Amino acid sequence: MSDEQERPDDTQVRAVNELEESLEPVTLIEQSRVIMRVGRLMLAAGTASYRVKQAMASVAQSLGVHEYSNHVSMTAISATSHRGKIFRTEVTENRSFAINVDRLAHLDRMRRTLPERTSPAEVHRALDEIEGRGALYPGWVNSAVAGMACGAFAVLNGGVPWEVIVVFLAAMAGQQVRRTLAHRHFNTFGVTLVAAAVATALYAAGIAIIGAVTSGPDLTIHAAGYISSVLFLLPGFALITGALDMAKNDVQSGIQRIVYATMLVMAAGVSVWAVSLVTSLETSPRVVEHVSLGADLALWAIPSFLGVLGFALMFNSPLRLALTAAAIGGVANTLRLWSVDAGLEIQAATTAACLLVGCLAALAARGGRFPVITLSVPAVLVMIPGVPAHEALVSLNQGDYISAAAGMLEVTVIMVSIMVGLVAAKLVTDREWSFGS
Repeated sequence: MSDEQERPDDTQVRAVNELEESLEPVTLIEQSRVIMRVGRLMLAAGTASYRVKQAMASVAQSLGVHEYSNHVSMTAISATSHRGKIFRTEVTENRSFAINVDRLAHLDRMRRTLPERTSPAEVHRALDEIEGRGALYPGWVNSAVAGMACGAFAVLNGGVPWEVIVVFLAAMAGQQVRRTLAHRHFNTFGVTLVAAAVATALYAAGIAIIGAVTSGPDLTIHAAGYISSVLFLLPGFALITGALDMAKNDVQSGIQRIVYATMLVMAAGVSVWAVSLVTSLETSPRVVEHVSLGADLALWAIPSFLGVLGFALMFNSPLRLALTAAAIGGVANTLRLWSVDAGLEIQAATTAACLLVGCLAALAARGGRFPVITLSVPAVLVMIPGVPAHEALVSLNQGDYISAAAGMLEVTVIMVSIMVGLVAAKLVTDREWSFGS
């Protein structure tokens, strides 16, 4: 028996005999199968359900399917393809929630460049090439850029140089643990619990060691650095795509994504709280020294740029895309912090900054160069209020419910502001999104 006979082509559907061939819609089965594969790959790469639906519909049209409809949630896709009086319905499940911006960008480019007519075999070949692409960066680089992003957060949160270095190392180790467990298919929430515990414990130990061996001023384990060490665990894509799905009336998908993201935040919060029980954590606000406007702008712009760059690279973004997102985020967050410093309410400043992010991302992505979401999500992650969230958790565990409620409300208002700004930008810049059903 030849090798080709031993390895049948799974993308082709063939009847056993002529009678079966006459009864089964073989062509429609092949078309439906490749359409579902496109949707499954896009959903697993982390994009919003609206884009998954759009891509599947584009492939169906190019394949010549007469009528096509689908339902996409965070964990499943069901779709029906019609050809004349016959139809085929398929259901597939998604259990992969890792973000892969490079794959997402190539899938989006394939969607945009489909010929007017194509075949299932040609689409399968394109998908094989995309799926065969490995990670753009080795594992140690992925962990290092996660540390860089968290170190930048520490600067923005008022961390001192020693804290920033320890945050970098702790977050790098936490991300490496996260990758190792995820590659072994460990439970997602278990991964988050362990990674957060490792990062915070290493941060606390690092600060304690530095304080013990140096003769300078005593270092305290401050919430600014402590929380910054776990911010690589922020489920930014799930939160933002959930908000966009809700705005498109994809309520089920939106609720699933936001609940999933909330549960991940809570899982990380449990570890953060547990480690803080055995450490002396300082949560009082730090006094900000008065410096010139130019110095302030530099202290806001450089960490914002590096933080966004780190997150974008951690999501496996091509370097050009990551630098574009970093430039957008750096400009927007600098203007946001300057506005807050000038007296503007933080929710108004955040909404305006995210509106700017969405508009700049749409401008940079024009012509299909990048998917807009791959630019906007990393750019807004530096605006998420990690320290107030932890302070609210600490207050809750100490029984100070008034302070806890106030902190949770502050975090909620800022998160809503981020989502409102991005949705408003989508309404302004994407006519198809705004007027589509």
